[in-house]
Amino acid sequence: MAVSNEIGERACRESLERFFGEHPDAVTKRRALKALRLLIACEKPLPGKPEGWAAGIIYGLANRDRRACGVPGLLNREVEALFGVSMGTIRRRAAQIERLLAP
Repeated sequence: MAVSNEIGERACRESLERFFGEHPDAVTKRRALKALRLLIACEKPLPGKPEGWAAGIIYGLANRDRRACGVPGLLNREVEALFGVSMGTIRRRAAQIERLLAP
């Protein structure tokens, strides 16, 4: 499935909303939704599960401009369980997002 279509974007947004419903952070939520909009605007196909892309956005924002150490306040297995994807996928998506959104 490609996240570049409306169904994938909606599923990715729902995953982000669910995450922030359980772990409220207004600033990071705003940044995450902006990152999603920018990814969709790239018009490049984003293969894989929308949940993987949502998790990659969260992981990427949590580790931006510092050494990657996971999502603060959560164990890696908790992040995997929340999104239903492996940490390998999450890290890979975060790196892809960083490259896609780099100036």
